[in-house]
Amino acid sequence: MGMVQQAQQESQSPASMAEPAAVELKADVITRPRMLEAMEHRDFFYLWAGNFLSNVGTWMQNIALGWLVLQLTNSAFWLGVVSFASAVPLVVFTLLGGVIADHVDKRKMLIGTQVVMMVAAFLLAGLTYLNRVTVTQIIVLALITGLASALATPSQQALLPQLVPRRILSNAVGLNSAQFNMSRVLGPTIGGFAMAWFGVSGNFFLNGLSFVAVIFALWHMHYPAQSAIPETSFWARLAEGFRYVFGNPKTNVLVLLVSAGGLLGVPYLSFVPYFARDILQRDARGLGLLMAASGLGAFFAAITIAYIGKPRHRGKLVFATGVLFFAAIIGFTASRLFLMSFVMQMVAGYCLIIMVAIINTRLQLLASDELRGRTMSIYATAYLGLPPIGSFAAGWLSRWMHPHVAIGGMAALGLLAFVVIFALNRELWALD
Repeated sequence: MGMVQQAQQESQSPASMAEPAAVELKADVITRPRMLEAMEHRDFFYLWAGNFLSNVGTWMQNIALGWLVLQLTNSAFWLGVVSFASAVPLVVFTLLGGVIADHVDKRKMLIGTQVVMMVAAFLLAGLTYLNRVTVTQIIVLALITGLASALATPSQQALLPQLVPRRILSNAVGLNSAQFNMSRVLGPTIGGFAMAWFGVSGNFFLNGLSFVAVIFALWHMHYPAQSAIPETSFWARLAEGFRYVFGNPKTNVLVLLVSAGGLLGVPYLSFVPYFARDILQRDARGLGLLMAASGLGAFFAAITIAYIGKPRHRGKLVFATGVLFFAAIIGFTASRLFLMSFVMQMVAGYCLIIMVAIINTRLQLLASDELRGRTMSIYATAYLGLPPIGSFAAGWLSRWMHPHVAIGGMAALGLLAFVVIFALNRELWALD
């Protein structure tokens, strides 16, 4: 996607408006719900709606994929391997996508990556329907989908601040997170029942169709062309991004916090099918409800952020939600009751989104326009690229110990890392 020039959105001063327009604006502010403020910006609404429908399909595929791998292999190890394959490109290629995001037509690249993911979903649906699918094929298609997602993610992250005025960026981040987490509720819930009715191939096919929504949204967005950027080598541009993020104490420590959560906390989600089937003795519907619980908690968190806008005492809030996030994972791995597991999923989902939404907004505001793509690619690598490494580690450890012990131990290590980072960086407590 191309960039919307933020300066154009902020250049209109209320003082320069005619009095009737000012009165109309005040009336609009009174009647419009504050938490939906970013929705009045057309391009943001298009992107929000398209991504929401596409993400519902993606979560339907994710839940079916985990169930299919268990059916084919009966192994928690292969769950970790497939999760690793689907997201490992994020570790390597998200950084490449960040450099691209600062230098190319984002809409053309995003449309291309969505088409690749759509084709991969249809191929997976066909192979599964014909009973010719293998774990090797799943891994290859997961790698292709992960590569396309890695190239697209920084552009989507960098685009968001260009679609709304700076003053409501936190509202836009909250609403964007809300749509993602609404899809986490609807996708697994619908996906669990769809698997029972149509089989896993139906989930993959519906995911392929869902990409039409986001391609339509991208095609109909309107924004000015991106300004010309001086040509330098890829490695020079990448190094510039790393120097900016890790040379600035404010951005460096925020990325460290996300890294702790991404490596040691988020990977537990890849093993929810194992807990649903082997620990809690539930079927596909039970798995769907457990995944929906995490999404429901995350959805409430996103609504909280969208409504509050800029929460006070953000440093203390990041610490509290981070500690509770890891504690909830430990509680989930220890639970043998479905209701308790459901509640722990909700708590973990709520705390994770509050934490990362605050960090995401802060990084967006700290980054300059010309470095935002690279800054957010480093953030995305930490948040989305490290979980597959954690999943692979948990899968490998599960060959030597019970999976719930491995995952609970990683969460305990993450909690300790979180406390140490805050102890060594006292300025985090003053973040507001």
